[in-house]
Amino acid sequence: MTNRTSIYFASDLHLGAPNYEASIVREKLFVKWLDEIKNDAEELYLVGDVYDFWFEYNTAIPKYFSRLHGKLAELTDSGIKIYFFSGNHDMWMFTYYKEELNIEIIHQPIQITRQNKELYIGHGDGLGPGDKGYKFLKLFFRSSICQFLFSWIHPDIGMNIAQYWSRKSRLVNGAKDEINHGEDEWLIQYTKRKLIEKHYDYFIFGHRHLPLDITLSEKSRYINLGDWINYFTYAKLTDGKLSLLYYKK
Repeated sequence: MTNRTSIYFASDLHLGAPNYEASIVREKLFVKWLDEIKNDAEELYLVGDVYDFWFEYNTAIPKYFSRLHGKLAELTDSGIKIYFFSGNHDMWMFTYYKEELNIEIIHQPIQITRQNKELYIGHGDGLGPGDKGYKFLKLFFRSSICQFLFSWIHPDIGMNIAQYWSRKSRLVNGAKDEINHGEDEWLIQYTKRKLIEKHYDYFIFGHRHLPLDITLSEKSRYINLGDWINYFTYAKLTDGKLSLLYYKK
């Protein structure tokens, strides 16, 4: 018998980048972590950018990642509920995860109550002020027209185009994104505006690739999950207490 009372959160693995050799090392490590948490995990939230790129054709999905898919299927089969938030790198998640792995796909931030705490969870891209250019591109890429047109490109060509675009985006924005901007953080501004509307005990985001634990008010905190590239961080909610933790490799 297991005592499943904890809820886990992780994001930004960017599997597939920068190459197969580096990606498979991170994938195996993440699967090892999943295996370690399975005995006390009630729920698992994968908060975006698990993949550096993902697109589902009607009869094909990206090659690789079989170890991760197998472990996720094992967890859901055992009764652990898993939620997958699409990020800006894997926004084209459609039905595969739900049909094959019994994992719910979420495309927008959500509000939930767990362990008597109010949580607000999302990948974090496009939230807050500024970044108008990206917000426009996000609307275009999420459109059914864009998805339909891309689906007609042969997978080998489409994947190469997408991987080039992903690498370019990361090279341009990576250094800028991994800086703590303090009170000027767009997500901090966003969370403070949300607190005016309603109280939340915890805001949980990814996207920034920085492990952050920021006090917003006496009873509210913003947690950024960091990543599984440089930091190997995750969050754990137990008995109403949310902790940002580093995985010991």
